[in-house]
Amino acid sequence: MTSDVPQSPKATGRSRTATRVLAASLALTATTFGVAGCDSAAAGTLEGSRLELPVAGGTAVVDTASLAVNARTANGRALVLSGPAGGGLGKPGPVTRTARGARWSYPDKGLEVSAGAERGRLRIKLRADRDGSVSWPVTGTDRAAAALQLPRGEGLDVPVRDAFWNSGAQKGGLAGSTLDVGEGLTLPLWGYSMGSAGVSYLTPTDLGTSLRFASTGGRLRTTAAHAFDAGEDTRDYEVSFTLTDGNPVAPAADYRSYLAQRGQLGSLRRKIRQHPANGKLLGAFHAYVWGDARTASGVGRLKQLGVDRMWLGYDAGPDPMNAAAVRAAKKAGYLVGPYDTFANGQDPKSADSPTSAWPGRVYPDFCIRKADGTPEGGFGDRGCYLSSRAFEKAEPRKHYLADRTRTMIANGADSYFLDVDATGLLFRDHGKGHEMTKADDRAMRLARMRRLSKNLVLGSESAHAWANQVLAYDHGSGTPDADGLWKLERDKKTWGGYFPEKAPGAFFKPVKLPAELATAMYDPKYRVPLYETALHGSLVNAERWELSYEKLPEQKTTRALLAMLYNTPLNYVLDGPALEKKGPGMAALQKYFSPLHRAAGTEQLTSFRWLTGDRSVQRTVFGDGTLTVTANFGSRAHDGLPGGCVDAKLRTDDKPRRLCPAQPQG
Repeated sequence: MTSDVPQSPKATGRSRTATRVLAASLALTATTFGVAGCDSAAAGTLEGSRLELPVAGGTAVVDTASLAVNARTANGRALVLSGPAGGGLGKPGPVTRTARGARWSYPDKGLEVSAGAERGRLRIKLRADRDGSVSWPVTGTDRAAAALQLPRGEGLDVPVRDAFWNSGAQKGGLAGSTLDVGEGLTLPLWGYSMGSAGVSYLTPTDLGTSLRFASTGGRLRTTAAHAFDAGEDTRDYEVSFTLTDGNPVAPAADYRSYLAQRGQLGSLRRKIRQHPANGKLLGAFHAYVWGDARTASGVGRLKQLGVDRMWLGYDAGPDPMNAAAVRAAKKAGYLVGPYDTFANGQDPKSADSPTSAWPGRVYPDFCIRKADGTPEGGFGDRGCYLSSRAFEKAEPRKHYLADRTRTMIANGADSYFLDVDATGLLFRDHGKGHEMTKADDRAMRLARMRRLSKNLVLGSESAHAWANQVLAYDHGSGTPDADGLWKLERDKKTWGGYFPEKAPGAFFKPVKLPAELATAMYDPKYRVPLYETALHGSLVNAERWELSYEKLPEQKTTRALLAMLYNTPLNYVLDGPALEKKGPGMAALQKYFSPLHRAAGTEQLTSFRWLTGDRSVQRTVFGDGTLTVTANFGSRAHDGLPGGCVDAKLRTDDKPRRLCPAQPQG
């Protein structure tokens, strides 16, 4: 099986297969969207309850009586994009034609609906005049639906008949589970492949929206649900449908185009121009350092090993990197910065972390309050989560955040890791004087991250797409985490705790993942680069910091191949002994990665393909052929590439550069 993400028409020097642009596919540039033919007849036709609208690659058909959506592709193929809304909508009101489509209502549900063609997509918007909910769209019901694309972490492509994913969450699967789109997905979308066709579902109104998974007749189906809630300001719901060529990363390509069209797609090139230190991310691996590794001599050892770029982070404990170590890191060409969080507060007299201790009455006055007035319990139910609105209101006078940051970087640090702020963990606050919705919380977090990014190389945890313009790097969205991971991490005997202080077991103790968790997170036949397709070239994405490269020994080869295939850095934790024992191997991997990322880290991912039917051999292309990477996750050679190895070829190379990470490095 082969499949391509459509390329820019400027692409040259590659095979016809790798460069074809299919009419029904999702272009990463504006070549497909906004063409005159898509919008010139956008109003479509209306016969009874049948509304037909032209979209890129065919025609969409909306049943105004039930919200069922079908499509007819340009080559005449019929597709089911959504079944009727679950639970019924009641009798619809009269349908009125508009410039782009039509509008109507469902009086029994208090819903006003508009449907239209916009930039090649079918866009349907619902607005409620009362609190309630709707279960729609109902997806995966087409008999030809073969695979579900889901942006959990980096991204998954799940065959709908796969027995593992049709199992329940307790066995690692999806059936019977529900994901909050605003919290559990890194991109606000999902998609289905139907052979040579497919569909992307994009919901910019992710707050209040969830996605339910059901196994019906051994096939995985999904139903979105939206809660209309005036108090949460979620009375609006919007879904855009786009026809695709069935490529597994096509939904993410559509989203990248959507962001670009609205001026919401960040650019790492632009971030580097505005703050040149961001350029040090190109070619860099990432590591949290402990003990002797966070000293000037530890930095010197990294340099001696031949590591030319590195992001070095350290926790906010009693022994941070000192000014001498920071100077050594910057002289070596590395970035260096502290871990911090603005989200947690505890009583300063008993706080177990310096990041949770705030001056004055930040605690408890800034605690987020539930509807009943009780505080929202903080990390591990210690203290409370702090209100971003309370901080924003106080900042012009009290400067709590500015003072905290100034203290944290007094050693000269030029980077910053701000935990939680870019995740989907958002709160509604009922606290008097700092009330806010989840949307307000998101806006307040963006405001403070934007301020930090002006002078610091800013990163955050498991960054969702809405933060892509303010961040330069991310730790966490490279990991398709599963529920079982959090249970495992809470098992301190197996996972390790936070002692000894200079080498905590939680970071350094090797762990064997249970089989179902290893499958859900790292089986390469299910992995696809959705996040990178959408955001590569906007920010640098890595795995979670507690999942360092050495933490999961059995996944090391797979994770190294994925990192090279996706052009993303590996993440480490280092102390003195680890630096001596693991440093040479890390340096060898970084030496291979550095020129590839320097060349392609600011480019978009323009093609993803499976080269074998079992998906064991995969290929990516970045830019107009700037970098081509082929990874063999199997055990047998393919076209001269041994199993467990990767070939990377820059446009300027005469032959590919090979890496076999399971073999001794350095």
